[in-house]
Amino acid sequence: MSGRAYFSHQTAVIDDGAIIGAGTKIWHFTHVMPGAQIGMACVLGQNVFVAGGVVLGNRVKIQNNVSIYQGVTCEDDVFVGPSAVFTNVLNPRSAIDRRDEFASTHISQGATIGANATIICGCQLGRYAFIGAGAVVTGDVLDFALMVGNPAKHVGWMSRNGHRLHFGADQQAQCPQSKEIYTLRGSTVKIVHA
Repeated sequence: MSGRAYFSHQTAVIDDGAIIGAGTKIWHFTHVMPGAQIGMACVLGQNVFVAGGVVLGNRVKIQNNVSIYQGVTCEDDVFVGPSAVFTNVLNPRSAIDRRDEFASTHISQGATIGANATIICGCQLGRYAFIGAGAVVTGDVLDFALMVGNPAKHVGWMSRNGHRLHFGADQQAQCPQSKEIYTLRGSTVKIVHA
């Protein structure tokens, strides 16, 4: 279709009523349903499914083989690794219609979800949270938190650039790439020098 501000591979299915921002790229065998909202400069890899009602911010990257179901919102700069899983019902049964029980999942700005991780519905992932590959998230995640395992456990902190933060006795840490300084107060990480 000429005049579009986004790219979609010829095998992708973009239903009427989907909203897609400029500069977004949608690759092989991906399906975007009516009512989905996708921001600018996003990348949807091969075999991605985006349900109606899903909201993706700007610069969101969804890797291959990910299904994003109704109730999921990803803010700007979220990364979802290959074959990551989202759910939208806590107790699904084939014979019982629970569409009116969908639980919302909110992924905050800059968060990363590793390959094959599972996000159980109803969770909120904090800003720049980092979910390790294969982790199973069953509850809310703090800003900058590093989560690994099944069920996912909080094992440390990550910088905005995706580097492990090591806090000293002064409760400060520096990102080795950006040189930003972070402070830790209780369970709250903040950037003090960007």
